[in-house]
Amino acid sequence: MTELHPRPQFVRENWELLNGKWAFTFDDGNVGIANGWFESLPAESVIEVPFTYETKASGIHDESHHAVVWYERDVVVSETEKDVLLHFEGSDYATTVWVNGKKVGEHRGCYTSFVFNVTDYITAGTNRVTVRVQDSMDTAQPRGKQRWIKDNFGCWYVQTTGIWKSVWLEYVSPVHIDYVKMTPDFDARKIDFEVEANVWHDDVTACATIQFDGELIEEVSASVKDGVAHLQASVLAKGDPWSMKVWNTETPNLYDVTFTLLKENTVIDRVESYFGMRKIAIEGEKVMLNNEELYQRLILDQGYWQDSDLTPPSVAALELDIEKILEMGYNGVRKHQKVEDNRFLYLCDKKGVLVWSEVGSTYSFSDKAVANFTAEWLDIVKQNYNHPSIITWVPFNESWGVENIHENKKQQQFTEGIYYLTKTFDAMRPVVTNDGWDHTISDIITLHDYEENGRIFTERYANQEKLLSNAFQHNQFRHPFASGYENIGKPVIISEFGGIAFQSESGWGYGNQVQDEAAFLERFENITSAIQGLDYISGFCYTQVTDVQQEINGLLTIDRKAKVDLAKVRSINEKRRK
Repeated sequence: MTELHPRPQFVRENWELLNGKWAFTFDDGNVGIANGWFESLPAESVIEVPFTYETKASGIHDESHHAVVWYERDVVVSETEKDVLLHFEGSDYATTVWVNGKKVGEHRGCYTSFVFNVTDYITAGTNRVTVRVQDSMDTAQPRGKQRWIKDNFGCWYVQTTGIWKSVWLEYVSPVHIDYVKMTPDFDARKIDFEVEANVWHDDVTACATIQFDGELIEEVSASVKDGVAHLQASVLAKGDPWSMKVWNTETPNLYDVTFTLLKENTVIDRVESYFGMRKIAIEGEKVMLNNEELYQRLILDQGYWQDSDLTPPSVAALELDIEKILEMGYNGVRKHQKVEDNRFLYLCDKKGVLVWSEVGSTYSFSDKAVANFTAEWLDIVKQNYNHPSIITWVPFNESWGVENIHENKKQQQFTEGIYYLTKTFDAMRPVVTNDGWDHTISDIITLHDYEENGRIFTERYANQEKLLSNAFQHNQFRHPFASGYENIGKPVIISEFGGIAFQSESGWGYGNQVQDEAAFLERFENITSAIQGLDYISGFCYTQVTDVQQEINGLLTIDRKAKVDLAKVRSINEKRRK
């Protein structure tokens, strides 16, 4: 079976996966640079990349915090006539890379990918790649569900340090495509391409060839000027106005597109990709998908596994999660406090699963935290923009990192700034500024409420006007809006509720734990039906897919075993279908 590319939406023919065994060592004294470990690493052990040392899957399984770690492996390079790109899909947090003892670059961040052109540092034959990663317990660092104290607490888990996503080499032409931005114009039945290439002055043409199910739809081209080419193409087969293939949850149609760069009519670079024709919009109090009202049945997905934590153990594991989510009657996921593996997003694109995309929060507010967050967030939006499955951006959650947002003007302005920056790059998708409560400017009003009694829930939310006027705290803890902000007629979604756990000697869920499946399903139906019965609510997000370490409120265990009859869960979820 052919290995699935780490980034299935941007594939070149010539690439090599570097996952597997690397030499590894801790640098608790932070002496590696001074002692020249980038020249020769005194390896203490072997680690299985891309699993972090904290996990069983890595072969090390040390859950204590080590601030600095080093990796090393040999790479055989055979094609010296090509440029060589070294890709990291994810490394937490400050990563420095050397090739053959020479520094090639640095990157800061956990949830973004990065690449170094290492052509000038390699030779034909065996080359040594050395990686140093420095992590910390700093709350100004976007960290999501990673703990920042010694032990797990609340809903925060074992930290993730170092390489935690795939690493690979790619061989490319010296002049090549760096990035493509694909924007569907659903109503016009067209697709816009913005092709970025590392060329400014040469006579180079960018070309896009669109196919659907092997049939040529259209081919368009434009000159690359100042590193960018702008192209627009119809997606209609032979001009037939009814032939557009729509992407939605029922028919997740994907067009194939090949991007090429040509110089003097010779192809010098080729990238295989795909896109979906779909439109996500807000119209008054409704969320619209392809100009039709969308009722969202989402489930919270933290993306943790028993032996590998944040790193999926395999593509099959990602597929299993999606299959279980669909089996339970959900049409999407809120990917919580994590940017998931690109192959997960690819599978959601293929299977028609809606995705709300978040990032790991900071947990303090300072100039440092603002700078760290902003840089990483903008990269996340750019890197994941082309996935049709992603329909909502969620930069902030439950005031984490902006704890005093209800009254603090600087924190309010920060969320507004991120909102407008996101909109500047992506005018398509809704942006939720502070999921759960204390919204500033937001395209959807999302509310978290773990009330376990459906009758009380119905009474609490019955008066829409009163609820959204900040007359009371909707979850007996926080208000829907921050001070100075008010309802202007946006959609409302209950984006966290449920979290039911079975009686256990260890671990926790929300509210009282239940004794058996019958009690679980009774409560699950009670609260889900209460939400479904509120006409002004545009959807919900249940907590959650699986148990995660000490948090045992999943519909599945951490090893993906169903706790209840999933067909009954589906039946309850689909009582209201739109």
